[in-house]
Amino acid sequence: MSGERAVSVDDIRALAGPSTPHFALQIRNRVRRLIANLPQDDPVRIEGERQIARLEDLAKHSGDPRGPASVA
Repeated sequence: MSGERAVSVDDIRALAGPSTPHFALQIRNRVRRLIANLPQDDPVRIEGERQIARLEDLAKHSGDPRGPASVA
């Protein structure tokens, strides 16, 4: 990792925190890449997995909450 710094829990939270339903899956993929090589018990990985679950749930709400429009 020459020139790269380690990812922190704060980095994961800063990346995932302000996400919107529309971009949740793209951010999830970025978080997944950041934690991919970390050990299972690493606090950054644990937070990343928690945020991935939250982002996947958030993505479910990206559609129109009113449902399909009725045709008169």
